[in-house]
Amino acid sequence: MSLWIRYTHTTADGKRRTGSGLLDDARVIEYEGDMFASPRPTGRTFDLDRISLTSPCAPSRIVALWNNFHALSAKLGKALPSHPLYLIKPSTSLAGPGDTIRRPAAYGGKIVYEGELGIVIGKRCSNVSVEEAADYVFGYTCVNDVTAADNLFEDPNFAQWCRAKGYDTFGCIGPAIATGFDWKDKHVVTTLDGVERQNYPLADMAFSPLEQVSLISRDMTLLPGDVIACGTSLGVGSMRDGATVEVSIEGIGTLTNHVSEALATAEAR
Repeated sequence: MSLWIRYTHTTADGKRRTGSGLLDDARVIEYEGDMFASPRPTGRTFDLDRISLTSPCAPSRIVALWNNFHALSAKLGKALPSHPLYLIKPSTSLAGPGDTIRRPAAYGGKIVYEGELGIVIGKRCSNVSVEEAADYVFGYTCVNDVTAADNLFEDPNFAQWCRAKGYDTFGCIGPAIATGFDWKDKHVVTTLDGVERQNYPLADMAFSPLEQVSLISRDMTLLPGDVIACGTSLGVGSMRDGATVEVSIEGIGTLTNHVSEALATAEAR
């Protein structure tokens, strides 16, 4: 298994530049070229304390599933779907490790975390079978599918999933993309200010990652770097302003983000 990251670092002449590479213990092995199309090692390495992680890929969209876990389906009293139920989070919602989840302007309601496994697409994918799907998966990452919950059913005539989940910084992914990752015995663990809120097995998924890739690719063409967020399970909850939320999956790492204190600041003024 390998861990791919993207990062920024300061060069010897004081300039800030971006890069990508493989994690190797406490250092990064730098690569050049497209991560998804035969990248080449440059021969340079960096210590981890010399870089700042960014989102490990730049998806054109994040496809986010709903009701994809047996335990949550049972709690909600809803039948599991016959096809993945999903929404699209725009590319502008992207946030990486350490980034702040910004409260939307003029929104004072609940902001909700959802810790999830993310599938990262490695090459253009359309109408593939389940048997072929593995060839199109580059690897896996952690996702926090953030939601402005009070917007979901603000209008009784239309559920606003894309609006509630599509705000800037509401699509948190990282810290790395794990290739050769076996998800079957892993758990998603979400903590809020150090307190565990979610700990659920990925084996409880209704649609496996390869089934998701296959079925969604029949609805739309998926591009290299696109992310499918596999849905969440029990333990979803709200985050107060100033909170720290962490989504961890063994073998991938921990995605850490902070919620802005914009509302409190605005009220103080």
